[in-house]
Amino acid sequence: MQERPIIYIISDSIGETAELVARAAASQFEGGVVDVRRVPYVNDPEEIPEIVEEAAAFNSVIAYTLVLPQLREALIREAARHGVPAVDIITPMLDALEKATGRPPKLEPGLVRKMDEEYFRRVEAIEFAVKYDDGKDPRGILRADLVVLGVSRTSKTPLCMYLAHKRIKAANVPLVPEVSPPEEIFSLPPHKVVGLTIKPSQLNEIRRERLKTLGLTSNADYASMERILRELEYAQEIMRKVGCPVIDVTNKAVEETASKVLELYYRGERYVR
Repeated sequence: MQERPIIYIISDSIGETAELVARAAASQFEGGVVDVRRVPYVNDPEEIPEIVEEAAAFNSVIAYTLVLPQLREALIREAARHGVPAVDIITPMLDALEKATGRPPKLEPGLVRKMDEEYFRRVEAIEFAVKYDDGKDPRGILRADLVVLGVSRTSKTPLCMYLAHKRIKAANVPLVPEVSPPEEIFSLPPHKVVGLTIKPSQLNEIRRERLKTLGLTSNADYASMERILRELEYAQEIMRKVGCPVIDVTNKAVEETASKVLELYYRGERYVR
């Protein structure tokens, strides 16, 4: 019985791409039966002779995704010396894209995986911001990277969504005099909490406009100056108790507020570490 072929997958990352191509090719042959041996994270040319020597002892083929030229050259040289067929999975596409774009490739291993991980972290952070928006579930407070405090209409939700796109899991808690804030906020380290405040006159204007869009009268208690002053005073009291930094969002775009929040957050992270 003929020896089952072995495909050696040699990669400077985890080797998923080459394995998918190898298995797709093997499926075109009767039974598609091959053994696949992955050799991931190869980053030193001195590792290659031993790998190729092992492959040469079997009925094998090498499929490789190596973006660094010195690794590719070492592999091609050793494969030729041992008479092992070697298939370059990625270089032809790199060459074609270089011609099409007029720019050289970065030649940095593992970029696809890094991009995928960043994407999924961003999606997870967005889902987190939606789930724990507006104090819906206080359990999110202890799971959050950052908790945003503030009275209604201080842009807590837009800020949390912006932070989510930076892969930060942010929850927000509205501060209302009639409702005690969740006890969890007082157990967090100060760098994990940020308070938002605003000038009463601007908040009055924002709330009046909000009432209009809802088809309600603009002189409701929600937009009254007396109510606004009471809420802001209460919020300041809570923020002092928490010991968190406070940002005045008056006339600030969300991006501007987020920039300050990120500065405070990362500075606090470095201090804690």
